[in-house]
Amino acid sequence: MTITNHSLKTLLTSSIAAAVLVASGSALADYPERPITLIVPWAAGGGTDATARTIARALEEELGQNVNVVNRTGGSGVVGHTAMVNAKPDGYTLGLATGEVNMMHWQGLTNLTYEDFTPIAQINYDFPGIQVAADSPYASLEELLNAIRTEPKGTFTASGTGQGGVWHLAFAGFLMDQDIPADQVTWIPSEGAAPAMVELVSGGIDIVPSSVPEARSMMEAGRVKSFAVMSPERIPSFPDTPTTNELIDSSYQVGEWRGIAGPKGMDPEIVATLESALEAAYNSDTYQGFMDQQGFGTEWRNAEEFGQLMQEMDSVFGEIVEQVGLAN
Repeated sequence: MTITNHSLKTLLTSSIAAAVLVASGSALADYPERPITLIVPWAAGGGTDATARTIARALEEELGQNVNVVNRTGGSGVVGHTAMVNAKPDGYTLGLATGEVNMMHWQGLTNLTYEDFTPIAQINYDFPGIQVAADSPYASLEELLNAIRTEPKGTFTASGTGQGGVWHLAFAGFLMDQDIPADQVTWIPSEGAAPAMVELVSGGIDIVPSSVPEARSMMEAGRVKSFAVMSPERIPSFPDTPTTNELIDSSYQVGEWRGIAGPKGMDPEIVATLESALEAAYNSDTYQGFMDQQGFGTEWRNAEEFGQLMQEMDSVFGEIVEQVGLAN
């Protein structure tokens, strides 16, 4: 049989293509072959960082590779989230994305949106509570809301995060839900719930609408009381804190989501591998035990459901940002 140059060229091309396919399939089958980096857009020591480090430990047990947590802070979350979307989409650089993805671009802080990420799984959701000082003149949530509604704009002050942060916008949305202007309560920017709690007990501000776990130490010391939490059910770690729905028949529920995501364009097979490993890590004693002990909320959504949540919450926060007057 005579092999022509054309036949030889075709044979070689086919062989090379087959080899590439086999190599590619082998690489995917072996993923991950080296340590994974998990970017956290907030500082070490906070709730987001603690959540990230705990899920990283549990994920290591499932994948058999180290998951190294790296804090990339700055710009109200912009720096870390930008690092996530600019990473190579090979599955070796991921991030613990937070709800600020749905807030930053509406305020003109960045151009990136949820569409720049590959959602992999949601692992956490914390609902805001409504905390006041123990010596507050208001004995209930109803009394507080009536006073906010009837007193002049700016009479009451609140804090717990920076201007336009999750607790600011969640509380503004709650006011809107109660037919109260979003800016009726003046927001005092802070570095977080901890310094806001100090201001609360000293009388510098009136309300801290942070997550209830962030108020735990002050509540246990008898210096702060939590009127309610904007969640569908009571938090098991805080059984004496009722939901807003119990008190005022409000179904408003907006809080802070956290989930594992990567840059846009990740291979679906790698995403599926990570999604499966994350589900096992999420259900592990390592993760569930820590989150329960701290009182943090656990909520699971797979890649598809997580992507839907990111899309839905984007429009919700867009409306709140507009109403608060922070849209840019």
